[in-house]
Formats: sequence, C-alpha cells, structure tokens
Amino acid sequence: MPELPEVEVTRRGLLPHVVGRRIVEVTVRHRGLRWPVDPELEALLAGRVIARIERRGKYLLLECLPAEGSAAEPGWLLVHLGMTGTLRVWPQAPAPGPHDHLDLVLAGPTGEGGDIVLRFRDPRRFGAILWSPLPESELPSHPLLANLGVEPFDARFDGGWFHRHTRGRSAAIKTVLLAGDIVVGVGNIYASESLFRAGIRPTTPAGRISRERYDRLAVAVRETLAEAIARGGSTLRDFVGSDGNTGYFQLDCLVYDRTGEPCRVCGTPIRQIVQGQRSTFYCPHCQR
Repeated sequence: MPELPEVEVTRRGLLPHVVGRRIVEVTVRHRGLRWPVDPELEALLAGRVIARIERRGKYLLLECLPAEGSAAEPGWLLVHLGMTGTLRVWPQAPAPGPHDHLDLVLAGPTGEGGDIVLRFRDPRRFGAILWSPLPESELPSHPLLANLGVEPFDARFDGGWFHRHTRGRSAAIKTVLLAGDIVVGVGNIYASESLFRAGIRPTTPAGRISRERYDRLAVAVRETLAEAIARGGSTLRDFVGSDGNTGYFQLDCLVYDRTGEPCRVCGTPIRQIVQGQRSTFYCPHCQR
C-alpha cells in the first residue's frame, strides 16, 4: 500500500499543477469507498480554489477556499490512497475506467493554459475522499488525524521521543513502528529497512531498547524515508506518482524481500519471519 514516501511523492508532484486552480466540475462515479463519499461533495467543492496541499501521515490535505464573495467557509478535502489508490493529473484525461472514482476538473489561472483533470483511482476501494469544514487550527483534532504519532521529519522526533514513548511496552519494535502512534509513516518496507540500518532485531521488545539505540533508529527512519522520497517511493504492485511514474526505492533495499540472499554488509543470508500478518526481513548477524 502507499506509505508516507509514496504519499509525499504524490503531494510534491501535484503542487505545481494543482495549487491555485479553481474547481469547475466534480464527478463522483462511485461513493462506496472506505467511507461513503459525501452526497453533497459536488456542491461543496464547485467553485473553490485549491490553495495548499499538505500531508499528515498518509493523508493528503487539500485546502479548498471558497470563491471570492462566497459566504461559504474554507474547508479541507482529505484523501487517503488506501492500498491501491492513486491521485494523478491529466492534461487530457482518458475515458474513465471502472476504478476511476472521482474527477476534479481544474481551471488554469488566466493566461496559463487550459483545464486539467485530477483523477482518483482505486481498484480495491480502500481509499477515502472526505470533506472537512474544520478550520486549520482545529484540523489536528479530526478523528482520523487526532491519534497519529509525530511526523518523522518533525524536530521533536529523535531518540529521546522514541525512548519516552516506549517505556513499559512489551510489543516487538517492528510492530510498534507499524502502529503509527509514536511516529507516522514507517510502513512495512521502511520498518524493515530502518531497523537494519540501526542494527536492531525486529523482534526486540520496544521497552527494552536503550536511548542510544533509539538515537540510531530515529536517524535511520529519517534517512530511509528521505531516500525513498528521493527515489519516487516504492512500487511493488501498482503505485504510480501523480505523473504516472513508478518509484524505484525497492531496487536498493538492503533486507526487504531478499530472503536467503546474502546481507550486503556481512554476507549472512537474510531471514524472513511474519509479525502481525506482515513479512519482516532482517539479518541475524547485523541485527542483535
């Protein structure tokens, strides 16, 4: 599924094409996503201008300002890509397929070209398109955002943050990373890769890891996610960015999906186990 790097790649790809454009037409073809699409969404969005695109965890947050002179309040379109979702820009959109659930037709600024289409596609329909009228100051209290952990690139996130929030926790550190209540965005691929870089075995109870080892893990998480973003994310099935290009971080993975292959550091065969119904990959020599 698209994780933080893939969502951030999508956000950055959308910025130059979408921000500042006015929504002139909204087409919802299927409302049965993870949560039902608001039956009033077309009316709520029509005429608004997309002023910003932010990201919180794996949610894209599109700030939609009302048209000048309108009595409507500002609001946010929350987009989650689910397991198979994509949000792509089309200068000339092809005919919609069965999995193309929503189109926003966006008018270009005066003198800067014609309309474009922002299309949400999601074959498995685990994604979400939700409207929130909350002001920016209250948006963090939205039920889907309120319990998310700190962002990995937030200045507060360091080994001390990890250490404080894992005291007394007996769950394996890999499981804790995936939970997202301490730090967001460390999905399955990136958890295995980060733990390898930090030299921590994924089965280690989170509450037994020292502050010094958490210092290494915090650095490893940041570096792993930053490299994944720079490489366009990871494409294991059907993820593409807003321009249709695939990511290639998975080509350079150190342990993920390399069962039985030699560790790139010590040559020991990489092992695979299952934790919480997710595959975990690690080096039994480098990770203690």
